[in-house]
Amino acid sequence: MKKYITILLIFISFSAYSQNVSICSWNIQHFGKTKTDAEISYIANIIKEFDVVAIQEVVAGYGGSQAVARLADELNRKGSGWDYVISSPTSSVGSSKERYAFLWNTARVKRKGVSWLDENYADEIDREPYLSQFMVGNKSFTLLSFHAVPKTKQPEREIKYFKFFPEIYADHNLIFCGDFNLPQSHTVFIPLKKMGYVSALAAQKTSLKMECVEGSCLASEYDNIFFKSSFQVLKAGIVHFYRDFNSVKEARRISDHVPVYLKLSLGVIAK
Repeated sequence: MKKYITILLIFISFSAYSQNVSICSWNIQHFGKTKTDAEISYIANIIKEFDVVAIQEVVAGYGGSQAVARLADELNRKGSGWDYVISSPTSSVGSSKERYAFLWNTARVKRKGVSWLDENYADEIDREPYLSQFMVGNKSFTLLSFHAVPKTKQPEREIKYFKFFPEIYADHNLIFCGDFNLPQSHTVFIPLKKMGYVSALAAQKTSLKMECVEGSCLASEYDNIFFKSSFQVLKAGIVHFYRDFNSVKEARRISDHVPVYLKLSLGVIAK
């Protein structure tokens, strides 16, 4: 009898664990051929702790896709199986054209169907968001990764269209993540909040200053993850990777943004 009880408890524990997922979103500045093997290895060491990773600012030209492939190879060499998908270049013009990428630990997460750049507001949004549906056990969720235009170009003019996405993708459990170039307190997020979305972070700066001032190294509240309040949050925060370096200038060779993350329990999701 004790044997069967032990097996049952193990099964219950595994089932509960299998419904959890950790999501990381990271704007990795100019992620392309300029990243050295050592920098790729460092990035892999940061993100290997998560189940799904959304990367913004992948270089659209030569070197961007290759950098994502190099990162996936490095993750695989570190002991776990990883897969990845890269978007086509966004429809924006000139230097603002970029790609997005998703990477995921295949032992924990499965991708469902194909990933896609949203075309509904491609004319209104400079770098249209990239979406992908994932499965954890029998639960599904869809990540929407986004990199807004700089604050000087009024990113709220793009983000205001996000209020339509929950209806457009009514059959998906949407999670918005990325670099919004605005704090979550901005009024443009009010429509999403009225729909039951909440931010993983509040009053948390995520971009790096050019140099630390009196121990303060972070500049602005730009990166975040928005999710339905019906999810059970287990943990959320940022990775202070810049503390591994002698200076912010040195850290900015990796990126001018820190990774943001969210760990959720998906047990409440019906799909």
